[in-house]
Amino acid sequence: QVQLVESGGGLVQAGGSLSLSCAASALTFGRYNMGWFRQAPGKEREFVASITWNGGRTYYGDSVKGRFTVSRDNAKNTVYLQMNSLNPEDTAVYYCAAQLRFTDSYTFWGQGTQVTVSS
Repeated sequence: QVQLVESGGGLVQAGGSLSLSCAASALTFGRYNMGWFRQAPGKEREFVASITWNGGRTYYGDSVKGRFTVSRDNAKNTVYLQMNSLNPEDTAVYYCAAQLRFTDSYTFWGQGTQVTVSS
């Protein structure tokens, strides 16, 4: 059974940093593009960042460009999201997701990790 398990969320003050991790199991990690999404209370799910299966390309949502960095370690079946210069608008549950390469949709999702940024 495929599992994506996020970790690293928590409470941080505005201007601070957090690093999220997402560990994947029971899938051939190197065949999947990986994405990060977030959802704040009362808002729709928002794309944050993604990285291609081989780490060759990364993509970012406009609201996080220049502050967040996505990376992956295929040897560890793990994708990371480094978040810097956090502000209260970044408060949300953050989810990682796996998209089989050369397909259009994300097939597997993690349970999410809460990130709260205080002002």
